[in-house]
Amino acid sequence: MTNMSDVEFVVRTIAQTAVDNEKYFGDLDAVVGDGDFGYSLARGFEIVLSDWDSYDRTDISTFLSKVAIAITGRIGGTSGPIWVTAFLRAAAVAKGKTEITGEDVVAMLRGAIAGIMARGKAELGDKTLLDALAPLTDTIEAELVGESSAREILSAAALTARSAADATTPMIARRGRAAYTGERSIGSPDAGAVAVAVIVEAIASHWDNRDSAN
Repeated sequence: MTNMSDVEFVVRTIAQTAVDNEKYFGDLDAVVGDGDFGYSLARGFEIVLSDWDSYDRTDISTFLSKVAIAITGRIGGTSGPIWVTAFLRAAAVAKGKTEITGEDVVAMLRGAIAGIMARGKAELGDKTLLDALAPLTDTIEAELVGESSAREILSAAALTARSAADATTPMIARRGRAAYTGERSIGSPDAGAVAVAVIVEAIASHWDNRDSAN
């Protein structure tokens, strides 16, 4: 069972990782896009960090919705609406809950994926963050069947996300600004997919110390 404190840790890790990796994510995006992905993501999530104590924590859904509202308008380009939609869809699944199960987490991720697909008109294989997000969700769902601990599940999800992000390297980008580069997008991984991998790796790495991180 995951409580509000755990959710706070995950969101704070997402935000801090986005800020810390601004240049790295931007450099990846510059290969096939306009290079603003790292900048946009960092600007959106630095607001989350600066206003951290002000968010309504009545329940998990309310908290996630407030985070989504905070980053609305701050993350530019094509990625802004995608990340906002992901948070809002996840929030909708957790409505009224102060604790969530592993199955709830999978449902929240599935909701985020469906929202991203609808908002971005993207499918798996289009060389987007979906190509890392969907496989890691599948891994979490599969790991829940066994007796794996949360730490073990996150470690497996991180490995899957990294492998999936690397697997976007030979793909042709079909959505987002990178799609305009056509075959030039072949040979470098998708920045969004790599960002997902780096974020999940950070969550897995610091999970055991999450109480001291909040």
